[in-house]
Amino acid sequence: MDDCAAFKDRPCPGWYAKPQLGVFIHWGIFAIPAWAPRGRSIAELVLDDFDNASILAPYAEWYQNAMSAPESPTAARHRVVHGDTPYESFREPFDAAAQAFDADAWADFFAAAGANYIVFVTKHHDGYCLWPTSVIHPHRPGWHTRRDFVGELAEAVRARGLRFGVYYSGGLDWTFRHEPIRNLGDMFACVPTDDAYRAYANAQVRELIDRYRPSVLWNDIAWPDKRDVPQLLADYYDRVPDGVINDRWFAERALFEGLRDPALRAAFNANVKAQAHAGTLQSSAPPHCDFRVIEYGLGNNHEGKKWEACRGVGLAFGYNQDELPQDYLTHAAFKDMRDDVMARGGNLLINIGPRADATIPEEQRRALLG
Repeated sequence: MDDCAAFKDRPCPGWYAKPQLGVFIHWGIFAIPAWAPRGRSIAELVLDDFDNASILAPYAEWYQNAMSAPESPTAARHRVVHGDTPYESFREPFDAAAQAFDADAWADFFAAAGANYIVFVTKHHDGYCLWPTSVIHPHRPGWHTRRDFVGELAEAVRARGLRFGVYYSGGLDWTFRHEPIRNLGDMFACVPTDDAYRAYANAQVRELIDRYRPSVLWNDIAWPDKRDVPQLLADYYDRVPDGVINDRWFAERALFEGLRDPALRAAFNANVKAQAHAGTLQSSAPPHCDFRVIEYGLGNNHEGKKWEACRGVGLAFGYNQDELPQDYLTHAAFKDMRDDVMARGGNLLINIGPRADATIPEEQRRALLG
C-alpha cells in the first residue's frame, strides 16, 4: 500500500466519536528525578520564549533533554542534586520502585473518575519501554522493563469495561538520536531517520498491536518515514477494526534531515515563531487520522473532524515534585473543562503523572474525583 487513500472515507468509529473522557498516563524513568521548571505553561512559553521553550517547559517527562542543555534550570538543579549522574542511572531505582505497581488500583481510579478509555505511555522519548519487548535495540539491548506493565494495565481496565490504548513516541527516541532540543526546529531535526530506527519503530508498534490490540494508537511527534505509514495503519485496522489513530504521523524525512542544517533550521523557526505570534499556528493535517489533537490549548478546533483535547491535571505530563497546589486543576475546573470540551464535540484526555512507585499524587486524585 503506497498511500492513505484507502482510508479517506473511513468514519470515526462510533465508540470514540461520542464526546467522552479519557485518561492519559505518563509514567517512566523520568519519575525518579521528577522535576521541571514550574509556573509557565507550554503555550505561554511558545509565545514568550519560543527559542528555548523545550528546555524551560514544565514537562518533567522531558527531563533528559533539559538536563542535556547546560544553561537550563534543569541542568543547574541536576548538578546540585545528582552531580554528574547520567540519566540512564535512574533506571535501576525506577525499576525497583515500580514493583509496587497495582494495575487494579489504577483501573479502579479511572473507572471512578468516569473515564471511557485509557491511553498508556509505553515508550516515551527516552526510549525506555514499559513492556518486555522482543524487538532488539541495536544500540542499547535490554532497554525495557522485565515486567509487562502494558499487559497488566490492559487486562485491568478492560475488566472494568474501559477501552485500552497505547502511546508510542515514534518521532523521538533519544537512544538513537539526541542533541539538546530547545525549540520546534530542533525537535524535528532530532527525529531519527536512519534505517535501523525505522525498522525498530515499525517492529515495536506492530508488536504492541499484536500483543495488546489497542483501541487507540496514539503516536507522538512524527514518524521517521512516510513510506511505512499506510501499510502500518492498514495492518492496525485489520487487527483492530474499530481502532482509532491520532494525527501525529507527520513523516517528511527530507524535512527532518534538511533541518539539521543550521541556516534552514533558523529560517524554519522564524516562520513558526511568526505564525505563533500571529495566532495562525496549527499542525498540518496528516494524509489520514481518526481525530486531531489539541495539547494545552495549542492549535485550533478542527471543524468537521473529531478532536481530542489533552493536558495534565497540572502543567506537566510526567510527575513534577515541585508543582504547587495552585498548579493543579481544582475539581470544579476539571469538570468545567470536561463539560466545555464535550459540549463542543471533543474528547478530553486528562493526564495523570504517577510517582515512580506508581502512587497517584493526592492533588491529581482530588481533581478527578472531588
